[in-house]
Amino acid sequence: MATIPMHLLQDRAEIGVEIDYFKPGDKADEVETLGAHRDDHYIFFLVESGSAELMIDFEVKQFTPGTLYFVLPGQVHHRISAEMAYGWFLAIDTGLLTNEQRQVFEQRLTLQQTIPLNEIDLAGYQQVLKSLFGHYSNNEDQPFYRQVLYSFIQAFTGMVAAQYKIQERGEGQVNRKQQLTQEFKALLSIHLKDIKSPSVYADKLNVSQVYLNEALKHTTGMPVSYWITQEVMLEAKRLLFYTDLNVKEIAYELGYEDHAYFSRLFKQNGGVTPLGFRGQYRE
Repeated sequence: MATIPMHLLQDRAEIGVEIDYFKPGDKADEVETLGAHRDDHYIFFLVESGSAELMIDFEVKQFTPGTLYFVLPGQVHHRISAEMAYGWFLAIDTGLLTNEQRQVFEQRLTLQQTIPLNEIDLAGYQQVLKSLFGHYSNNEDQPFYRQVLYSFIQAFTGMVAAQYKIQERGEGQVNRKQQLTQEFKALLSIHLKDIKSPSVYADKLNVSQVYLNEALKHTTGMPVSYWITQEVMLEAKRLLFYTDLNVKEIAYELGYEDHAYFSRLFKQNGGVTPLGFRGQYRE
């Protein structure tokens, strides 16, 4: 495999929405090598009962009954096990979410967490998803089909964003340093391959490098340089594990002309060479 496959929602659903109810016995279609891929859209999961596991960027997420979760566009993931779970799968084009909702979902530097729902909240999500699924499945020829469908989508994504926002408030109100951290993450996701300098990110955010470092340390405990390297190394691990690109090709893909320097940086941060990492995880 030369690259990590990118699944386009448009190839499966031209209306920008795909919803399904999964249950014990359902099997994932292993059409890709290692079963791993990226998506150009959001994926939401609601596990009603039973349990399931999903690997996202080398971290296994376990879904227990009443669990809500989402996968961001671009995150590498594959299903490990869902044969013992009942629940909902919902794929949504990024254009169907508001900017405010996307800001809530995309603001974290670390991997998003699952949210356990109480009985009342779970029942509310189930009601919306059942109505959405019913309209999605049966009313395509009716007038205003898409308008009604997208209204259901907005209701659902708004509920999820609110759920995560409530969790965020429990962690404290967003202040200027937290806001700056969120803006830095958004820039980092765009310029990961072409900008490695903390000072350049500071310039783009119209703050001093000292203040940007202070903000990141305050909100995450680590400086700007750490997060730049972390994101580069995560992408490198994705390419090492999920593709057959050699180290030189991966280094170039990530913006490093000197592949020997890239290899040293990888070992310095991960304790193992790039090829050593590939060997460990592909055994």
